[in-house]
Amino acid sequence: MERIPNPSLNSLKAFESAARHLSIKKAAEELNVTSAAVSHQIQQLEENLGAALFYRRYRSIEMTELGQMFFMHLRDGFEKISQAVEIVNSHRGHGVLSIDVPPSFSSQWLMPRLHSFVMEHPEIDVRVSTRMRQFTNLTRGYRGDVQTVLNWASESDIVITFGTGNYPGMNVTKLMPLYVTPLCTPQIRDTLQKVEDVANHTLLHDERGLLYENESFWRMWLRQAKVDGINDGNGPRFTHAALAIEAAVAGRGVVGTTPMLASSAIKSGQLVEPFTVRVPLSGTYCVVSRPDVSRRPIITQFREWICKEGKQQADTESVFFAHERHHSA
Repeated sequence: MERIPNPSLNSLKAFESAARHLSIKKAAEELNVTSAAVSHQIQQLEENLGAALFYRRYRSIEMTELGQMFFMHLRDGFEKISQAVEIVNSHRGHGVLSIDVPPSFSSQWLMPRLHSFVMEHPEIDVRVSTRMRQFTNLTRGYRGDVQTVLNWASESDIVITFGTGNYPGMNVTKLMPLYVTPLCTPQIRDTLQKVEDVANHTLLHDERGLLYENESFWRMWLRQAKVDGINDGNGPRFTHAALAIEAAVAGRGVVGTTPMLASSAIKSGQLVEPFTVRVPLSGTYCVVSRPDVSRRPIITQFREWICKEGKQQADTESVFFAHERHHSA
């Protein structure tokens, strides 16, 4: 009997994906290639095997009986490959945890707390790196930004990023609810008798609003506070939230931001929340990791730890807000 040459791995992947989805289009999306490329790979595989694996219907495909048997064995083979890779990954860098975070989140929130995780798990080598996403003029929730996060997740164990949590194929945990409100020094707070008084001060802009929400934080807040006649576009703008918060601590104006990133300055009394109006955000900081990486014990340990820290932060802010509302009533 003539020996059939081994088919290419690409053709096997194309067939397995198309058979699992029963869709050429979905297989192409999963493999990040065109539908024509998937069809070509499957056709080459069928020619290589000398057998039809699919019935081509109008806008659909259906496996032949031989295709079904081939798919079952091929699926088992891919699962064994995945298990073998997972075994290698579990031993390679067993005690190393690599984390990608935005710069402001790292400096203002994560790093002041990370020592507690390191103390609890001295056997884990935590490596933190910071990166900024590149933004274009695409609309909110655009594929390019999502793809950037997915690419980072292929390079690091955990990616912490600001967003809605829509990262297909990833394990995603939202850290805590976020809201926007003005923050300022106690000295400036004493001059703010009513919300309209912010017009007498420089507005400091945390640009995350425009970058992620398509609307400035100040515009959101002024609308919620029902304040008209204030030019929310005036004032210096900061791509890094940490710089906007530092400017507020220095008394250069009032910043519209998320108190989460200013928790240290608030706790020390350098910044205060002059009003009780808060605007909930649709986005928050998300902990993102690949499913295969998420099964590592150190990933679970870190995720549990950071979620506990996030809950404590949210609880603290809720208590503070309730106290402020009672005090101002």
